[in-house]
Amino acid sequence: MTSASSFIAQGLTETLPPIARLALAYAPAPARMPTLALLALDARLAGLLRHSREPMLAQLRLAWWRETLGQDAAAWPEGEPLLAALRSWSNAHAPLVALVDGWEMLTGTASLPADALAGMAEGRAAAFAGLAGVLGCPAQAEAARTVARRWARADLAMRLGHPQEREAAMALCRSEMARPPRLPRPLRPVAVLSALATRRLEKGDEAAATSPAAVLTALRVGLIGR
Repeated sequence: MTSASSFIAQGLTETLPPIARLALAYAPAPARMPTLALLALDARLAGLLRHSREPMLAQLRLAWWRETLGQDAAAWPEGEPLLAALRSWSNAHAPLVALVDGWEMLTGTASLPADALAGMAEGRAAAFAGLAGVLGCPAQAEAARTVARRWARADLAMRLGHPQEREAAMALCRSEMARPPRLPRPLRPVAVLSALATRRLEKGDEAAATSPAAVLTALRVGLIGR
């Protein structure tokens, strides 16, 4: 990794929530930048919604990302560290448009319907299925999609404050009954994300995802894949 890439990686890592930073630690070196780029994009899109006072403003900002990610990377503007990191996807970034679409599902008025919450989780899942291909694991794309969907649903259920939305998200989580598939090493970060989000939801405590016990959970999942 060049000094410029290291600088970009350091800056983007600092934008991640603690759980994502912990998960990223289990990415092998060749998988680190593409995985970081996806996690940083997810965090950026979440921030757009969080800091937009009106849904229309959030939608306009999401539209810029949708349009940009629909282009060839050669057409992207220079000077944006996140786009520089996303070039590590080697122009296979089309699945990331689904991530933008998923976050846009949350721009409606409360209470959001269950299909909007499900759609948001599917957008995140599609992005990680795309990452599987980027990391040379196309045969594991559906397994990555399944695990990422579990993470996204549990993450939503923990974060939503509206009672009806939270219950709808919990119902989606309860539909995930099967044991998650084991993922290969390049995709271990999403397995860690899913395990920590599930643990946090079961404990009903945000701190449960970064406690010493959570770190042990991350270690176990990071080593064996589930």
